[in-house]
Amino acid sequence: MPATLTERPAPPLAPPVPALRRRTRVLALPEARWAAAATVLFLIALPLQLTGAPAWAWGPLYALAYATGGWEPAWAGLQALREKTLDVDLLMIVAALGAAAVGQVMDGALLIVIFATSGALEALATARTADSVRGLLDLAPATATRLRADGGEETVPTQELAVGDTVLVRPGERIGADGRVLDGAGEVDQATITGEPLPAAKERGDEVFAGTLNGTGALRIRVERDASDTVIARIVAMVEEASETKAPTQLFIEKVEQRYSLGMVAATLAVFAVPLAFGAAFTGSLLRAMTFMIVASPCAVVLATMPPLLSAIANAGRHGVLVKSAVVMERLGQVDAVALDKTGTLTEGTPRVTELRPLAGSGLDEDALLALAAAAEHPSEHPLGRAIVAAARGRGLTPAAAEDFTSAPGIGVSATVDGRVIAVAAPARLLDGREDAPSARAAAVAAELEQAGRTAVVVEADGAPVGLIGIADRLRPDAADTVAALAALTGTAPMLVTGDNPRAAAHLAAEAGITDVRAGLLPQDKVAAVREQEAAGRRVLVIGDGVNDAPALAAAHTGVAMGRAGSDLALETADAVVVRDELATVPAVIALSRRARRLVAQNLVLAGVFISVLVVWDLVATLPLPLGVLGHEGSTVLVGLNGLRLLREAAWTGARTEGARQESTSATR
Repeated sequence: MPATLTERPAPPLAPPVPALRRRTRVLALPEARWAAAATVLFLIALPLQLTGAPAWAWGPLYALAYATGGWEPAWAGLQALREKTLDVDLLMIVAALGAAAVGQVMDGALLIVIFATSGALEALATARTADSVRGLLDLAPATATRLRADGGEETVPTQELAVGDTVLVRPGERIGADGRVLDGAGEVDQATITGEPLPAAKERGDEVFAGTLNGTGALRIRVERDASDTVIARIVAMVEEASETKAPTQLFIEKVEQRYSLGMVAATLAVFAVPLAFGAAFTGSLLRAMTFMIVASPCAVVLATMPPLLSAIANAGRHGVLVKSAVVMERLGQVDAVALDKTGTLTEGTPRVTELRPLAGSGLDEDALLALAAAAEHPSEHPLGRAIVAAARGRGLTPAAAEDFTSAPGIGVSATVDGRVIAVAAPARLLDGREDAPSARAAAVAAELEQAGRTAVVVEADGAPVGLIGIADRLRPDAADTVAALAALTGTAPMLVTGDNPRAAAHLAAEAGITDVRAGLLPQDKVAAVREQEAAGRRVLVIGDGVNDAPALAAAHTGVAMGRAGSDLALETADAVVVRDELATVPAVIALSRRARRLVAQNLVLAGVFISVLVVWDLVATLPLPLGVLGHEGSTVLVGLNGLRLLREAAWTGARTEGARQESTSATR
């Protein structure tokens, strides 16, 4: 409960940490500047060429587009060659130059622009994630108040704190080190570490974490961990470690890239050299090789993959789901296990009054009980107090004026309301050791509320309990249906991973239809739960919203963050963000991803057929260059249009219907 001293205004809370708002500007990245320059040059040259302007007007512009967009991947490719590695980016530069050599200057320039833009987006995503990881360290304050042996105080950098030091943390300050309370009592908002929606009461012997906010009450804390070993520092390390890990799909793509690149170069050289060795004309051999380079280039294969995935990304974005890349959209369709956070994910993340229980003989009804409690809590800044006041306003009640307001850390508040002394506090603080009949009835109701997963609050008037209030973080209206749909789509019951207490977690899980509950978890425990599933061969989707969820989001096969109240680090670390906090969109986007993957397979077959036919034609007979370009570009257009079908509204509607249909099928089995 809230803990300010008598009629003293609550100390100002620590301001929001600006470090989590760090953002690398797009044009601060050299990759973005080069890609932008290449795009602008291409867009200027293209209309000039199409309107019949002389070559001297648009030719230099295309040349500059080649240079600005292609020099960086070309240089990187040449460096890779020194390490005996050949990548597709270098191959695309060669293909672009080959296209220019046979007169297809615009095609080559477009290829350059596409790959330059892709590299810029990848660099930006990497920079933004690094910004958020670095910003997390600033949750912990830069300085702390250390107590000397003579009782004096000194301000020191938190990095200089050593195990065994004693620090003083005043109300409204952030705790500078992991440790244990030696003296004092207060309430600490540790949502950044545990995900708990309510501040936790702390007293002598309780553990506290660096970066958490001391709301009320002064605390003397003994430091138990070095700055590099705090929970918040370990979160940063885990996010960095998981972000550097490559998924099996990425490793497979790299292997294919190597083989394709080497095969493409070898085949092109062979197409040029073999006829030349048998006496063919140099120009004819070169033209055949360049034609081969064009028709065998993987443009259609690239478009076979990207349009379905990008269309699915755009469609999901229109419906409030931000998927950060095509790779993520593909991975979403691969998941076969789901782990959900509780607070702010399955629940709305805001405490609400759920039950009003006036005691028999008190003479109060629900409104009167709520009005008394709201009057006493009105000066309070505690989340439970705000929930009670909000509930009273929601019923149209106007709290009476309160006098002599007092509060005590971990105990509750009291105030004089209409001449009566009203106390609002936790049952353990007001009822322990009392054996009178009203107290016994109140204790029984409190046990019932807590058994149901509620936070119980006792309201006392002139020393006698008159009622109890049950407060809970409300389940999202679509949570149960979403859990059922996820179970049907993945074939596995979702798992709840939360830092909340086991009783509240179990109760909420039962409401949502979840049987696998992991409660009381710190961030590293959530990561361990995810890795346990992955060790069993699962591809785990983690859905969360807090800083404490970030390591699990990074370690998972795919991470989804709730966007409305999600922390900056969770939003940056996650692969996708549910912008409008509509949990039901998650199974829909999984179904949409699976549709996109099916279209990718269709397009790959189509692209493969076109490339195979054109390559064989070029090798066996004589493929005219215009016909080769027409076939190459025609296949590219066909696979592109096929993928764009996912832009339609019907695609999203069908995806939601697919999730609901699988849920219904699963329920009838």
